[in-house]
Amino acid sequence: MSEHNTHSESMAGSGSEGEPTRRDFLYLTAGMAGVVGAVSVAWPFIDQMRPDASTLALASIEVDVSALQPGMSLTVKWRGKPVFIRNRTDKEVEEAKGVPMAQLKDPQARNANVPEGAETSQATDLNRSAGKGKENWIVMIGSCTHLGCVPLGQAGEYGGWFCPCHGSVYDTAGRIRKGPAPENLHIPNYAFVTDSVIKIG
Repeated sequence: MSEHNTHSESMAGSGSEGEPTRRDFLYLTAGMAGVVGAVSVAWPFIDQMRPDASTLALASIEVDVSALQPGMSLTVKWRGKPVFIRNRTDKEVEEAKGVPMAQLKDPQARNANVPEGAETSQATDLNRSAGKGKENWIVMIGSCTHLGCVPLGQAGEYGGWFCPCHGSVYDTAGRIRKGPAPENLHIPNYAFVTDSVIKIG
């Protein structure tokens, strides 16, 4: 073997395994620059998905319901969604209370205001209403749980809400009784801050 070949082999093997070389450093630097570039290009697209200031300002709203007599409803907008507020009649409350749980398509309360548990998670009329002493009040997000259409109030065979898009029928407690909707109308966080003002959110 010539002296020249021996010198080339020793030069090729001079970087022992595990030690970073200048080439490794350049690869690492180029990779980091690429990641920074990709993030800076993607950030405006990610940032635009955040709710705008007007939506965040409506994180909670207060609604005066003093004008709602029994049998009257009001629809307000909260976080870009319709919210149904209804002062139910005594007859509507009694009819809703009389429905056996076995007849319900969705036995869950779907109420953000009641704690999780076997008793409280059931879709009884009390668990769907504003609670003891205010059973006549019901507050629900007005989007059909099938595909999000807005149901019509005081319609359908149960006197509650009827979705004109695909025929889902809800009772006076907002519970799904017929049609393709899989769940009861959802109930957001809300509370009465006075006897006539509801805070939603």
